[in-house]
Amino acid sequence: MRILIEKSARRLRLMNDHNETLVSYPIALGRCPVGPKEREGDGKTPEGRYFVCLKKIGKYGPSLGVSYPNEQDAKRMNAPEELIACIHERAERGERPPWGSPLGGEIFIHGGGADTDWTAGCVALSDADAQALYDAVPLGTAVDIVP
Repeated sequence: MRILIEKSARRLRLMNDHNETLVSYPIALGRCPVGPKEREGDGKTPEGRYFVCLKKIGKYGPSLGVSYPNEQDAKRMNAPEELIACIHERAERGERPPWGSPLGGEIFIHGGGADTDWTAGCVALSDADAQALYDAVPLGTAVDIVP
């Protein structure tokens, strides 16, 4: 199983192991949705291959933490070698990357509504869709975010 987020289509699809769509949900993105995330606070939703690194009930209900930044993001943004190594080690262990660096972090798939792009970089769904996805997806599920 994997999550496929298609930014330009404003759609999240839950895919099975045969690359078939199990369910599709409309989504909202960060307030500046075009292009990959470049730094903390830029309002962009990242692009790349991640995994669900955290599940929690947060401000916007059921929330799936996305393992942003990954090693490729850190290298692209010329992060210090120590940070790249830490991100790599945590990914190898299936843990969330360090959040709070200049690269940004705390990217979630959560509720709150999908009518317009409004998040700080997260992916938002309707509250009902967020609950259904939260119930269906285990930790470690792959998350592909494409333009």
